Amino acid sequence: MEITLLNETHAEDYWNLRLEMLKQSPSSFGSSYEEALERQNPIEMTKERLSSEDNFTFGCFVEKRLVGAVTMVRETTLKMKHKASIYAMYVTPTQRGQGLARRLLEAAINLAKETEGIEQLMITVVTNNETAKGLYHSCGFIPYGTEKRALKYNEEYYDEELMVMFL
Repeated sequence: MEITLLNETHAEDYWNLRLEMLKQSPSSFGSSYEEALERQNPIEMTKERLSSEDNFTFGCFVEKRLVGAVTMVRETTLKMKHKASIYAMYVTPTQRGQGLARRLLEAAINLAKETEGIEQLMITVVTNNETAKGLYHSCGFIPYGTEKRALKYNEEYYDEELMVMFL
């Protein structure tokens, strides 16, 4: 198992994992599988994201296969650049329960701590995802609110817990 910072050479692998995460866990992400399939040039768009200077995606490889990822995005505006957010946390179902999600999240947290000027990390989680909430709490994130009806998918609403970690 290897955790590495992804770059444009990983674009196709990441895009395939992204489609999997959106299909496997539709209520956990703001994007949808259906919208992702409609994108023009998704591999090129993914290459651009993976090479952006304020967007960091860590991948977890098992036997050279990308099985998990997490993204940290730093805010860029003057009044908000002290913050970064964690997005798109995912481990493929066959690899869950082995600590890969924790290792991915720790890599993002460590990068935030090492990056000058980042003082806090933000993350959201669907309130009924007890496993993810437990992981985030155990890594030091603390809840500060709930966004009611944050997501709507297939006519069902999902609340999100808003969490922060002060570095």
